[in-house]
Amino acid sequence: MVEISTSILSAEQGKETEIFLGLEKAKTDYFHIDVMDGKFVEKDTYNKMFEYSSYIKRISNLPLDIHLMVKDVKQAINDFLSTEPNIITFHYEALKNKEDVMDCINYIKQNNCRVGLAIKPNTSIEEIYEFLPYIHMCLIMTVEPGKGGQTLLHDMIDKIIKIKQYITENEIDIDIEADGGINLRTVEEIKKAGANILVAGTAILKANDYSSIINELKA
Repeated sequence: MVEISTSILSAEQGKETEIFLGLEKAKTDYFHIDVMDGKFVEKDTYNKMFEYSSYIKRISNLPLDIHLMVKDVKQAINDFLSTEPNIITFHYEALKNKEDVMDCINYIKQNNCRVGLAIKPNTSIEEIYEFLPYIHMCLIMTVEPGKGGQTLLHDMIDKIIKIKQYITENEIDIDIEADGGINLRTVEEIKKAGANILVAGTAILKANDYSSIINELKA
C-alpha cells in the first residue's frame, strides 16, 4: 500500500489546529512541509512552514516530511533539523556541483535524519542515479515546484517508471515520492508507475472528509 504525505501549504489560516489534528485522525502518514524561500521559487513560505513544523511537533506524533525549495540548502537544513523531521528532501538543482549534493546528503544523515533528493520536471532522472544508493527517497516533481493546485505533467509518469525500473534492476532500497497534481483522477497511473509515497494537498484539504479521500488515494 502507498503512503500519503499531506501538504499543508494551503491550510486555511486560523484553522491550523483543527486541520492538523483532523489529518492525524484521518491517518495521513506524513505532514508534507513545503519550504520556499522566494528565490529558488517565487513564493516565500519559509517562516510560516517553520512555525507550522514547530507547532505540529508539539501537538502530533506524525512524522514531518520536509521539502526544501530553497537556494541556501545548508542553512535551511540547519533550521529545520531543530523540528526533528523524519526526512529532509532538498533539490538537486539548488546546488552548484555534485560534490555539494553529496555533502548535503551526508550532513543530513550525520544529524540522524533521513534524506531525500528532489528533481524538477526539466531535470533528467539519469543525472541523479549516482546518488540513489546514498539516499532514502527520490522525490519526482510532477508539476513545477512553487505553487499548489497545479495540473499533473503526464510526461513525469515516464520518469517515475524509469527510476522504478532502475532501482529494481540495481537492487536499491529507496522510496519514490511523487508531488504535484495528485488527486483521485491521476493517482492510479502514478501508483502503477511505481511511486509509493504520494504528496497531496489541495485534493485532501478541500475535501469534506479527510479520512475518506486519504483512504481512496491509498486504496
